[in-house]
Amino acid sequence: MRRLAPTALLALVGVGLLHTALFTDLYLRYVKEGLRPVLIASGVVLLLLGAVNACLDLRGSREPRASHDHHAAPSHGHDHSAAPRVAWLLALPALSLLLYAPPALGAYTAAHSNGEPVATAPKERFPALPATSPLPLTLTGFTQRVQQDPTLAIRGRQVRLTGFVTPAGPGGGWYLTRIIFTCCAADSQTVKVRVHGPDAPPANTWLAVTGTWHPAGRLGTKTAEAALDVRESHPIAQPVNAYTDDLPLTPS
Repeated sequence: MRRLAPTALLALVGVGLLHTALFTDLYLRYVKEGLRPVLIASGVVLLLLGAVNACLDLRGSREPRASHDHHAAPSHGHDHSAAPRVAWLLALPALSLLLYAPPALGAYTAAHSNGEPVATAPKERFPALPATSPLPLTLTGFTQRVQQDPTLAIRGRQVRLTGFVTPAGPGGGWYLTRIIFTCCAADSQTVKVRVHGPDAPPANTWLAVTGTWHPAGRLGTKTAEAALDVRESHPIAQPVNAYTDDLPLTPS
């Protein structure tokens, strides 16, 4: 069975992809939710390729050897039809998909990131804020309101934000953080809001916090710090899809 190694690798990677995308939510640690169909299709294609490879190998093993084998080119001491040993390294990520759940990106990643600049929101994209109090906002939405809203509508408003804890470093303090996938983990972006008030909970703790903008810099300009004077905070479960910047859910 000359193609045993390539066939086994194709099948292993295919099964790993299908297992991760169909039966678990672990794929969300690698790619955004919308790419799930692509992972499933890739797993199916790899399994089909493995099946075709196995069929070709089986058919080739049943063919009689040519009677003039003695005229064949001399052997150089190794079989070119076999997969190179380095190819077996592909088995490691495949096995990890089946047997090992990688840790989620969290405070360590965020602490070593400078944070991506929040996309500019044109003035016409700032509608009037609803009267809801506390007002649920994403970290991105809060930062845009603080730094780009000429109406200064966020001043004095009580808001609710959710994210995980990232220590601020030697100076103390902490950030409420979100890591956002544009496509996959390789292009992730970090959004942070500086927290003033309570002591820092353990890193990677997911929280819902309520508070008001902490005055620092000129509101409505880039000099304004995305920071919050926190009045209340409550631990929450980590969202299934943690790599988005979704609106916080209203507690029941």
